[in-house]
Amino acid sequence: MLKGLSITPPILGRISIGKVVEKAGKRLPEKDDQFTITSQVQSKDGWLVHPLDEGLRKEQGGKIRSIPIRLLFNDPNLNFRAEYSLFDRNTGRPLCVGNGETSKRQSEDGIKSLPCPSPDGCSLAKGGNCKPYGRLNVALADDDPLGSFVFRTTGFNSIRTLAARLQYFQAISGDRLSCLPLELRLRGKSTRQSHGTPIYYVDITVRSGLSVEEALAEAKRLDEARQMAGFNQVALDDVARQGLGNGAFEDSEEDSGAVVEAFFRPDAIPEGKTDSTDAVGNPVCQEESSLLEKLERAGQPRKSA
Repeated sequence: MLKGLSITPPILGRISIGKVVEKAGKRLPEKDDQFTITSQVQSKDGWLVHPLDEGLRKEQGGKIRSIPIRLLFNDPNLNFRAEYSLFDRNTGRPLCVGNGETSKRQSEDGIKSLPCPSPDGCSLAKGGNCKPYGRLNVALADDDPLGSFVFRTTGFNSIRTLAARLQYFQAISGDRLSCLPLELRLRGKSTRQSHGTPIYYVDITVRSGLSVEEALAEAKRLDEARQMAGFNQVALDDVARQGLGNGAFEDSEEDSGAVVEAFFRPDAIPEGKTDSTDAVGNPVCQEESSLLEKLERAGQPRKSA
């Protein structure tokens, strides 16, 4: 295994609740009220929609509000990794990641381990440059239990909800999280900050049509069947844990385009830095939209969702 390279779950595609649109000649991030599932293949207009997206969209009347999933690992922290993250606004590369206690920071002398006081107490994080950043890997097809689709988010509601749900489901299932029939579900809420406009976040629930008891029985049955077939979930979790810990930063240069769209979103732009709004009234920062264009000129892949 190459040292310094974080080995992440294999990616088959991406899941998002936002998109990048072109307005007045500029590509700007825009929130959405539905899921979009894209592939790993892109055209001149962005990433191509995955075939699973079309099927779910037809089933749900045009807008995807829920996605049937299974998880790859029993350890919640392997399925969903969330950290305080600071990215270079010129390149989209990671500079510092921390958990509120310790951090790894890129410097001229290499990677340094430093205390992490959280964004509120860190001078480097001033101006909203550092914020929680989560990545959730889920399996959408039972025929490939090791391939995943990734959902990236910097939303507090999604991060808190996903972290809680995974911990709870692991507990009630008797450490059979990877065997539970679950689904991603889009939820909406209004806050004082949103001025009554709905904001959307992602939740994980038992799959539609099943009770909790039925889902637990299904998880137990699948776990027993996997063990009979020789599927070693404990070893899989151990290998994944070692792989993720093999590098200082999970996101690579190749991920910079996705980082810009997930991290530099219009929902947490510092006051006074906005000069337009998106279709649902969220402020859009000129500096952040120009970073998308800068990466495209540098040859980074362009995403549509």
